[in-house]
Amino acid sequence: MTGGNTTQLMRLQTEILEAVAQGETLPAIARLLCTRAEQYAPGISCSVVLIDDADRLRPLAAPSMPASFSEAIDGLAIGPDIGSCGTAAFRNSEVVVSDISRDPLWAEFRMLALPLGFKACWSTPIRNPGGKVIATFAFYFRSHRGPTQHEREIVATCTHLCALAIEHDRMRERNTQLAYFDVLTGLPNRARFNQLLSELVGGQEAFGLILLDIDHLKSVNDSIGHAAGDRLISTVARRLAGANPKLIPCRLGGDEFAVLVPSCTDHETLGYWATLLGRTAKGMIQMEGQSFDAHVTMGGALFGLDGEDGDTLCQNADFALYHAKQNRRGGYTAFQAGLRTEMIHRIALVRQIDQALEEDRVLPHYQPIVNLETSEIVGLEALARVRMSDDRIGSAGEFHSALTDPRIAYEMTGKMLRQVARDMRSWLDAGIHFQHVGVNVTTGDFQRGDLAGRIVEIFGNAGVPLKHIVLEVNEAVYMGGDDDVVPLAVEALRNQGLLVALDDFGTGYASLTHLLNFPVDIIKIDRSFVSRLGIDQQSEILVGGMIDIVRKLGMRVVAEGVEDVGQADTLRRFGCRLGQGYLYSRPVPVRDCTRLLEAFGQSPDQVLAPARRSA
Repeated sequence: MTGGNTTQLMRLQTEILEAVAQGETLPAIARLLCTRAEQYAPGISCSVVLIDDADRLRPLAAPSMPASFSEAIDGLAIGPDIGSCGTAAFRNSEVVVSDISRDPLWAEFRMLALPLGFKACWSTPIRNPGGKVIATFAFYFRSHRGPTQHEREIVATCTHLCALAIEHDRMRERNTQLAYFDVLTGLPNRARFNQLLSELVGGQEAFGLILLDIDHLKSVNDSIGHAAGDRLISTVARRLAGANPKLIPCRLGGDEFAVLVPSCTDHETLGYWATLLGRTAKGMIQMEGQSFDAHVTMGGALFGLDGEDGDTLCQNADFALYHAKQNRRGGYTAFQAGLRTEMIHRIALVRQIDQALEEDRVLPHYQPIVNLETSEIVGLEALARVRMSDDRIGSAGEFHSALTDPRIAYEMTGKMLRQVARDMRSWLDAGIHFQHVGVNVTTGDFQRGDLAGRIVEIFGNAGVPLKHIVLEVNEAVYMGGDDDVVPLAVEALRNQGLLVALDDFGTGYASLTHLLNFPVDIIKIDRSFVSRLGIDQQSEILVGGMIDIVRKLGMRVVAEGVEDVGQADTLRRFGCRLGQGYLYSRPVPVRDCTRLLEAFGQSPDQVLAPARRSA
């Protein structure tokens, strides 16, 4: 090698390494290498062809050759007779063809080369550090010949530099994949979502955002295992990715996904895409002989209409998602201004209840359940009350939305259980008779999976027999899920000796057929039915029918919301023996309740033992 050649190649090496260090793209670096090689070896044309993971040719650079040449070979599989480049990659060795018109390697491709004046071709494989061919570097000659020593020196330098550039580019791709794409699903992750969101907001073009949660992922993890949970996540992700090429799904973490919807200008269109996503994500998933169903819940917002920056848009879509999870599980809710107000109010309530819990301002009030024949108190329902910061007593309706927070609901129930156990112990110690006290539980209590253990421990420590406890489960909690978590937990508690009451029966979640399958001892007919007694005949027919069916199933019936004598008379006529409502007493604090029990409590020899029912 002459001194001039050495200087040229050293200058080329410096130029390429600087381009790599400065983050120049791989196609640009390959074009530069080809251009310099053509300058150093006048009369030749140069190309770089990548070999993809499927062992197919992917042209990268050929600056002096027509685009039609590269397009013709793009996607061809390497093989023993695929021109010079495909054969060199297949053999993992250089291929010199001195006469394209006669060499069998070019039998299928010579009409690509000959019209361009190419008579010979020399292709050299480019290998990674492990020896695998990742590309080829080719010289095309306009005479029948092979490479000179000078040309071999040029190509040796170029293939080395090209290998470095390709490996650097692939490492950068791997780092980008790790930084911006979720490992489990392959979808863009939260960091990439934030980038895409910023780009869309910066472009000031209309788009929509749908936030999406997978329903009951925790139940799948707990009942089948985390491998099944991962299968659920990855399957839903794959389904979302295949829903439509216009949509951009991202995984934000856990069971949370975001879907960007470019060029979406109205809520009707956004709702269409949400419906498509919900339908696409839904479906059975099989794993190790078990199957489980995939469902998603979604909330959506429009850029511009529902938020003029990324943070506001995400927050409002999250408000819509929260509302959907509370009211349309498995469905979609579009953002409306009122949802934001509702959420802000809920957040404020959560803070207030949190503070009340810390300051021990949560206390039970008790409402009697009476024998409609004798007006004697048979039992009680414990209802949560909060002493507000202004010393006013707040009813459950005032802080109901705060209880949709699972943590608040869990802590509230714990506080109530401990205080009810303490009050019941004091009545037992004083010889005051009562059959049972009903305690209400929420979805948040079941989500932890330790409800039975908590109740047994709290009442056991207080020395209160569990036969005095009625677990009151709202229909929305009992019937709202599509898994067996609540029924199984309820049955476990019944096995400990507790009675179970289905509260607010008839308000829309449960049906009479559910009573054949769910473990329930007491049915509490909702006040909305009782309030219509004496007003319209249809309500009387419904209430009379419910009482008759429930009694024949061996369960006790309690009518809620009894407010006048006429309602009580009608209920007695229908055969209902127990009632609860303002006609007898409002919910009262423990001191007043103690006086009521002393004055109107049922004597032990008059107790009506409830029939136990097996599910």
